[in-house]
Amino acid sequence: MRTDIPLFPLSTVLFPGGPLSLRIFEPRYLEMVRDCARNNACFGVCLILEGSEVGAPALPAAVGTLARITDFYSHPDGVLGITVEGGARFRVLRSRVRDNGLVHGHVRCWPEEPATEVPPEYGLLSTILERLVEQAGGPWREAPRERYDDAGWVSFRLAELLPLLAYERQRLLELTDPVERLSVLRDALPRFQKA
Repeated sequence: MRTDIPLFPLSTVLFPGGPLSLRIFEPRYLEMVRDCARNNACFGVCLILEGSEVGAPALPAAVGTLARITDFYSHPDGVLGITVEGGARFRVLRSRVRDNGLVHGHVRCWPEEPATEVPPEYGLLSTILERLVEQAGGPWREAPRERYDDAGWVSFRLAELLPLLAYERQRLLELTDPVERLSVLRDALPRFQKA
């Protein structure tokens, strides 16, 4: 599926099924949020490769995630806050910057990954995720037990919760095999073990 969507370059990575809270204050993004809410449409979240979140348009990564707005709220300082949920991943085929500085992308959405069971040799990763969710709480606390058997879900949630660098998260987002994602995450685990 090809489509034209507004892109929101950020210094973080949004994963399919994952939540993200955003502060919206720049006019271009306020307009984007208004349009998305009015039309029940998504925008794309892409990791920033060059530039910053504020000011001149940043260069976004070529692979990102659709974001659907699930909640609106006001911060104490009056700034608009939104919560989004990650949907399908996409590849940006070409992009352009509108007069207001908003980046738009002509994108091709990726198909959803087929459900893949966590192989026995990666079972420890499911256990680690359960412990992380117990400690961190958040939206995964009430997840059904069978989710921890799904390699895609486990790998995306670990990619969100482990203290990875942004480029590592981007690499995990771009992998199309959930078992390969689990392998990369398993190899990274020794870095996070306490001495």
